[in-house]
Amino acid sequence: MVSSPEQTKDANYGFKSQKQSLLQTFFRLRRFLILLAVIIFVGFWAYQIDITLPKAPSINNTYTPLTQPTAQEIGSYDVLGKVVNKDVAANLLKTDAGKQLLSENNGAVAITEDLIELGRKAFYTETFGNEFFLTDVTGILDGPLNIGNLTKAIASLGGKHTTNLQVSIDRDMKVGEHTFKKGDILNTGMDVPAGSLFPLGIVTRINHGKIRVGITCAACHAAVDKTTGRILEGAPNNDLDTGTILALASNSAAWFRQTGANPLMVRRGGTTYINTDNQKARLPKAEALEAAVDEELLAWPPGNFDSTGDNKNNPSQNPSSYTFAAYPYGWSGNAAIGWFHGLTTLNSNVHGTNSDQTTGADASKQLLGIDKETYLGIILQNSANSAFRLPKGAKPSEFFQKIDPTPGTPGINEVIQMPGYPKGSPFILDGLMANSPGQPVAAQLNGMSAFQNSLAPPPVKTLHTTSLQRGAAIFTKAGCVECHSGRYFTNNHVIAAGEIKSQSSRATAQAAFAQNFITPQTYPSNVSVPLPKNSPVLDVPTDITAQEDYKLAFAIGNSGGYKVPSLIGLYLTAPYLHDGGVAASKEALQEDTNGYKVVQPDQLGIAGTSLKGIAPDPSASLRVLVDRNLRRQVVVASHAQPNLQKSNVDGSGHNYWVDKQAGFTTQDQTELIEFLLSLDDNPEIVPVQSP
Repeated sequence: MVSSPEQTKDANYGFKSQKQSLLQTFFRLRRFLILLAVIIFVGFWAYQIDITLPKAPSINNTYTPLTQPTAQEIGSYDVLGKVVNKDVAANLLKTDAGKQLLSENNGAVAITEDLIELGRKAFYTETFGNEFFLTDVTGILDGPLNIGNLTKAIASLGGKHTTNLQVSIDRDMKVGEHTFKKGDILNTGMDVPAGSLFPLGIVTRINHGKIRVGITCAACHAAVDKTTGRILEGAPNNDLDTGTILALASNSAAWFRQTGANPLMVRRGGTTYINTDNQKARLPKAEALEAAVDEELLAWPPGNFDSTGDNKNNPSQNPSSYTFAAYPYGWSGNAAIGWFHGLTTLNSNVHGTNSDQTTGADASKQLLGIDKETYLGIILQNSANSAFRLPKGAKPSEFFQKIDPTPGTPGINEVIQMPGYPKGSPFILDGLMANSPGQPVAAQLNGMSAFQNSLAPPPVKTLHTTSLQRGAAIFTKAGCVECHSGRYFTNNHVIAAGEIKSQSSRATAQAAFAQNFITPQTYPSNVSVPLPKNSPVLDVPTDITAQEDYKLAFAIGNSGGYKVPSLIGLYLTAPYLHDGGVAASKEALQEDTNGYKVVQPDQLGIAGTSLKGIAPDPSASLRVLVDRNLRRQVVVASHAQPNLQKSNVDGSGHNYWVDKQAGFTTQDQTELIEFLLSLDDNPEIVPVQSP
């Protein structure tokens, strides 16, 4: 049978159509395979890469080049807290005995430019791995603050700087008794330098395809100047709203020990676990504990953080890092021995229990009365990352060993066990020193100490010397110089809580730690981490701190105390006192014929300033500090604010007055304040205490 032309044409057409269809299918498949290959390739490398951003900022973007450095000597040595100056060190190094004294085997640390540079890098970028606890356990990015709206908020700056990154909440959310609405603007208090894509002290790590964020020292102890956008290295970030940021996380209950929410008082939930007695038990109800912790965290004023971990809500003001000669460290003076006279101790504590609650598991029974299994179970039962979430019926310590990113060491963060762990000591309170693998013992911490000891506030514009001299004379006449003495305006002692009369909650916060202390020891500063077996051990001298100060710092046989802080940089550190409770806006006070009076009572104290997004004015706040009539009104305003009562913040105490009742005029008061606000990197006048 012969085909007609029409049939042949139809057949050819059908063949061509089929061929085109096959070609289209082939090209679609090819594109799909190419896309799939690209996705696999990108995914593979995204999973393989480990990127940490940002790097430390350029020194030229800071005020440090314009600042006179402290008296810390390059070429001097720190031998476990005892300073050997440059000239003495040079002579010692000429003898064998001197070389041994200043050797790393003896715990000596040479103060060098390289050490300071290592410390600066660590200050800005070293998390010691706390991004795992913050992201995978706490869920810091799983709430209405997340990568999406944080990125949007930073992008909206258009490269400009800010001292308060404002973020639009992306969902409705009830936090404790407070409801956040989608579209609400949250004042985070995070500082973003000009041209930066990251807030100061917030490190982003891309690891195995997951984005995590961690915190460094710079989050609380560096700030952006509001006018110029330059970084003030060492200045406190006194509006960083850490409490609210943590409360918005999906598992803020993991931070219960930094608050007054006792999990043992919360009703049991449905999550079962194997307790210390190898019996099945039930953990506290996650939702109920979360709500209780959130309420406590929301009570923290901006600029405050609770670093004591005593399961009481008593946050303290972020201190400055103008640390040279300002020992002891910590509000109670609890960091007082070891390298850099306790500053290394403080740096370790920040990166231990203060940023990874799992590091407290082995001592939780002694410190909190909560056994280890229950403690870990509470923290992990609602972890943000399902891989870190405690399965029902599991034994928490055994599960933790499986998911711990730092296997072989207690806790999630990079730490080493000090001799005698799980006991602590006055040197390392919880017995765990922050230390990255591959680094010598305390190298990063000592570097941060040396760096902080190099910092000072920028110079203040020169005032009339005669006015400053009168202010300094008032400083001496009023007795301020008795405690705030010397070049760095501190006598380096701890004052009993009964004398200072400040809110007493924080004064006893370290008492439980002292009950778990043994003789302080450490490893030499040349031992590399991970620690080799049978590492040599050194005793840490305790004779650099008076026994009376030590007992007050840890409330041993007394009601505790507060250390005398340095006054350097007061113009950058408002509000004042250990709880940051002494504050007033510039408009709150007005002078009349009888002195200063309150004209804006709703702008007094933390309640009228920081909690309203109003920056406390240094001059007005100092006037409130030294005038009893004005201070009384601040304390009343604080007591009327329920959240401040919950967090034990009221601005009371330090009843050393420079007012009319004490025999001083308003002009005396003003000149004293001008003098106090002039204490910069090179104070023009340093009053001398009478013999």
